[in-house]
Amino acid sequence: MSNDLKNLHLAFIGCGVMGESMLAGLVKRELVEPQNICASHPRGSRRAELAEKYGVAVFESNAEAANTVAGHENSAVLICVKPQRLASVLNDLTGVLHIDQLVLSIVAGARIEHLAEELGTAKIVRAMPNTPSQIGAGITAWTCTQAVGETERGHVREMLSALGKELFVETENMIDMATSLSATGPTYIFMVMEALTDAGVHLGFSRDMAKELVQETMLGSVKFAIESHKHPAELRNMVTSPGGTSAEAIYQMEKGSLRTVLSKAVYAAYKRAVELGKK
Repeated sequence: MSNDLKNLHLAFIGCGVMGESMLAGLVKRELVEPQNICASHPRGSRRAELAEKYGVAVFESNAEAANTVAGHENSAVLICVKPQRLASVLNDLTGVLHIDQLVLSIVAGARIEHLAEELGTAKIVRAMPNTPSQIGAGITAWTCTQAVGETERGHVREMLSALGKELFVETENMIDMATSLSATGPTYIFMVMEALTDAGVHLGFSRDMAKELVQETMLGSVKFAIESHKHPAELRNMVTSPGGTSAEAIYQMEKGSLRTVLSKAVYAAYKRAVELGKK
């Protein structure tokens, strides 16, 4: 069921790349009225840019931005800063929010318990988007405290849908798991794209031509996998003829322990996400 966000008041605390992506998606899709949105940013030129581009109020003070929406019953404060800025932001917001204020954090490693304790509210949503969210093609894993009601969860789903797809997970540990798989995931994909493009150049293609061949191949393969509903192994077997080029390529990838390297990379990213949460 669709939830009406028109009367929702939002404060974006920090409005960098990801914060702006969400703001832009909400405004462009006319889900939230621009006059109901405000943001904070320390740099004057950035504040002017956001105000002109989206018609929203932008403040230098984090507390002032949060205060603008805190008086409204139907509101949310979105914390969209880098992890190293979080302590300062939480200090700015001390005593500003009421106990029923909905807060959504996309700060990597920021634990729900810590946010609730510092902000004085029981309604905390923790979300982990990924970089394709910048073009509305991302996937965001999210979870929340029991205090967040069904109507508010519906609002969260619609807000996160401005970045692409959203996926609710039951435990906070799954956010750390998603950090290593979907949020860090584009890194793995980009590295494979880079390696394949370099391989194409080594064969004799121009870099632009190799890049286009790789990008379109990856894009088409993902679309095919989604629409076919087949297991990746089935899709791979479909194009692997006995003694053919795919069979030879697979042999070399297995020989180079590609699966093991990827698995170790994901697990290392997960452990790092857990460590960040303990700091």
